[in-house]
Amino acid sequence: MSLFYDLHIHSCLSPCGDEDMTPNNIVNMSYLKGLDIIAVTDHNSAGNVRAVCNAAKGKIKVVPGIEVTTSEEVHVLCYFGSVEAAEDMGEFLKTNMSGIKNNVEIFGRQLLLNEEDEIVGEEENLLISAVNLDIYDVERETHKRGGIFVPAHIDRSSYSITANLGFLPPDLNADAIEITESGLNIYKEKYQDFTIITDSDAHFLENISEKNVFLDNAVKKNQKIFDFLCKF
Repeated sequence: MSLFYDLHIHSCLSPCGDEDMTPNNIVNMSYLKGLDIIAVTDHNSAGNVRAVCNAAKGKIKVVPGIEVTTSEEVHVLCYFGSVEAAEDMGEFLKTNMSGIKNNVEIFGRQLLLNEEDEIVGEEENLLISAVNLDIYDVERETHKRGGIFVPAHIDRSSYSITANLGFLPPDLNADAIEITESGLNIYKEKYQDFTIITDSDAHFLENISEKNVFLDNAVKKNQKIFDFLCKF
């Protein structure tokens, strides 16, 4: 069995996300592209996760997620088995934010929407700022909520664990790692013992992945992630 996926998509809640990245637009574009499962991973917030999950019912599976910026300014993807768990993590992150407010003129609006794509609010805290939690804190809090912890785009020269820490700590309990499509040929052999996912990191609708990457349960190291995704 194979699951075609894109597990790193930003909605219009992320300051870098286009305002067209609404729940229904994300769901419908992913459905048209033939994906089986997606994840919404806004920066440091699960504020639009429930709306996307509700909009997706009967069309496509959605994993509740958050992309957290740790105190080391490393991006990590945190996936949860329920909307409630993701929202609980989001509330925890909010209590550990820097307190920097969003400047709409510079970063754009951080829109909270409902499942009908109606604006129901705006997030005031700047969501791309690092939280006051290190990478081990975020890993621990993710697993405490039954989640999956994945260092994001580790091959990039900024906001990645290899760029900012210099290496992938052997004592970090990562369930998988994310490598961009352009970095696969360089990094996949080095990290061959890990489950590797490749996502779009889409901030615009046209950037959502085509039906070209998948996970299956034929590879033993992928079993944990595959079983997690099959719950949805």
